[in-house]
Amino acid sequence: CLVATLSVDPVKSHEEWLHDVVAHCENEIEIKFPIIGDADRSISTAYGMIDPGTSDDQDLPLTIRAVFIINPENKLMLTLNYPACVGRNMDEIVRCVKALQLSYEKSIATPANWPLNHADIQLPDGSRTDEFKGSVFLLPTVSEEEAETNYPGYHTCDVPSKIPYLRLVKAEEVK
Repeated sequence: CLVATLSVDPVKSHEEWLHDVVAHCENEIEIKFPIIGDADRSISTAYGMIDPGTSDDQDLPLTIRAVFIINPENKLMLTLNYPACVGRNMDEIVRCVKALQLSYEKSIATPANWPLNHADIQLPDGSRTDEFKGSVFLLPTVSEEEAETNYPGYHTCDVPSKIPYLRLVKAEEVK
């Protein structure tokens, strides 16, 4: 996983700002990724990173806080855009990277609220369990035979349509 940041401020100015931000953080973080300078805003304009809420009112419009996650084949997998006034949620970015890595390496998809999903589900016998908390879904492209061979403990969710496509696998069985 490679990380870089783009700044429309001069790189030296951004590094000084980062020094202040890091000193203010309650956790001891280190910034170990390159800063790319974009003083003329050509890169941020090309990638749609200019905040439309500020562009008409300012000579130098603000950029949005954008996150681009690109896979090893250089394919854009996810984009998160925040207005300039909203900080990024690093927990969400890390969650997205982990989910994309799992999906890239295995034939799975992460459900909503992963890894806090399915904390309480009903089993076919009517009992309830929390053993599938943090589980992932097998993709529909995984045949029943492949699922049985590779993930023998998978659970098919009982859904109103009775279509057996929501198949949960415990996260520890995927790794």
